Amino acid sequence: MNAPPTASILPGLRWIREYRREWLKQDVLAGVTLAAYLLPAGIGDASLANLPPEAGLYACLFSGLVFWLFCSSRHTAITVTSAISLLVGASLGTIAGGDVARYSALAACTALIVAVLAFLGWLLKAGAFVHFISDPVMIGFKAGLALFLASTQLPKLFGFKGSHGDFWERAGHFFSHLGETNMAALTIGLLALAAMVLGKIYLKHKPVALFVVIAGIMAAGLFGLEARGVKMLGTVPQGLPMPGLPHVSWQEVNQLLPLALACFMIGSVETAAIGRMFCAKHGGRFDGNQELLALAGSNLAAGLGRSFPVSGGMSQSLVNENAGAKTPISGLIAALIILVITLFFSGLLHDLPQPVLAAIVLFAVAGLFKVEALKRLWKYYRPEFVVAIAALLGVLGSGLLRGVLIGAVISLIQLLRRASRPHVAFLGRIPDTRRYSDLARHSDNEIVPGILICRPESALYYFNIDHVRDMMVNKARGLSPIPKLVLLDLSAAPYVDLQAAQTLISVHSEVTAMGCQFQVVEARSSVRETLRLEGLEERVGRINRFTSVADAVEQFLSAPVSPDPNQNHQSNP
Repeated sequence: MNAPPTASILPGLRWIREYRREWLKQDVLAGVTLAAYLLPAGIGDASLANLPPEAGLYACLFSGLVFWLFCSSRHTAITVTSAISLLVGASLGTIAGGDVARYSALAACTALIVAVLAFLGWLLKAGAFVHFISDPVMIGFKAGLALFLASTQLPKLFGFKGSHGDFWERAGHFFSHLGETNMAALTIGLLALAAMVLGKIYLKHKPVALFVVIAGIMAAGLFGLEARGVKMLGTVPQGLPMPGLPHVSWQEVNQLLPLALACFMIGSVETAAIGRMFCAKHGGRFDGNQELLALAGSNLAAGLGRSFPVSGGMSQSLVNENAGAKTPISGLIAALIILVITLFFSGLLHDLPQPVLAAIVLFAVAGLFKVEALKRLWKYYRPEFVVAIAALLGVLGSGLLRGVLIGAVISLIQLLRRASRPHVAFLGRIPDTRRYSDLARHSDNEIVPGILICRPESALYYFNIDHVRDMMVNKARGLSPIPKLVLLDLSAAPYVDLQAAQTLISVHSEVTAMGCQFQVVEARSSVRETLRLEGLEERVGRINRFTSVADAVEQFLSAPVSPDPNQNHQSNP
């Protein structure tokens, strides 16, 4: 199972009450493994956010102390992520204006705004709304993010200073300055990258990044890398910051809202995707609203702890699961281990070479570029491929915030376009049955002489009813001879709004003007109420829940004379 048997605002307390002694060993082992993975990832992602390394440690620490209390998934690990870190790093520079202290305050404030947004989402039960950021948007966004990230880390790997700007500016700077490569930095960086690759092949789900960090620190001392021009990580303050609200103005809060909204959307989508994945694998029920509350509590803790926004981390969660975690308490254990390191051993990180850190980051985000996913979209889902490429190019050309928004807007436009032109099936009888299905899909279906049977396969709204009307009326006019009955099957229309109902009255008028009868069948109760309220039932006769398409066809064919449905309603034109 993925969640305790009974829902609760604080599932973590229920885990404690129901905890089994045999789970402890596995949770401790998973917590140690997870902490070993979180440490280098937190430091690396802090560098992506242009924040000091301790900010990454604080984020993992404070969020980890809270997340386990609220989350519904036993395997999801809360952490800083490359996507959100890069968003923060790419967006706060212009707002902070070069002021380091202000930059850190703005990053912490962003986490607090994300917490507020997630809490509001929980109050409004908006867990399902994260699905409006489609998978193709995320595929394209992550691919663009991976390329952008590579342009920020490659200069560090090669031992020279990078530039600012978008992907194209950074890439141009990198290639034009290759002559400044520091061979000692490149060598240690490539060795670290090779170790990460080999570790993934031969030591799957092991804390290889931690071993690489330790080896890098040792190599820096043994070979005097700093004297050879290799830049080190530098001082990581020991101890914890004083929790509190960052000092920012209301004007700055308004400036941070777009960034916080983007972080919230990405974080909630990622966290939900992880939870759904583990539910599908281990069983149980995924609670998207509960994860929003967990996200709110974690970002509140991260913001008060002087760090930056967090979300569920896919690779970290997989490490946690594969290490044998039985409950979310493994995340609490990982946070406590990071607490001990932050209080007593952070000084050991001073001599970590920057190229080693760049190699760890590059390796971690290489998985963001899903070539197979893009190829699959190209082969089977061209419209979704367009969305993914739009998001990718948007990230590279317009920045991370605009990139995800461009992809989301195009995705919504395509969704609205499809919704505005729903399929209208024209039905034929399945041979030797009383059932009817789409003639376009089943050419062996039998056309019923003199009857046109239409089934719109969508709810009917103001923005799609004109398309449905045109399809029905034009089809009737195009038949020779003109059908004697136009039968509208509303079984696939769960909702009909006011304008749609009024438009169906005009369809009735156009059809009867051609000398046809018009009948509605298989409408749901709420749809029947709307059609009755708008007066369609007065024109076409009673729409009941008992008459099926087959019944209406048989009744019409068995009638000796086809009566004009308007004869009794001349006073209601």
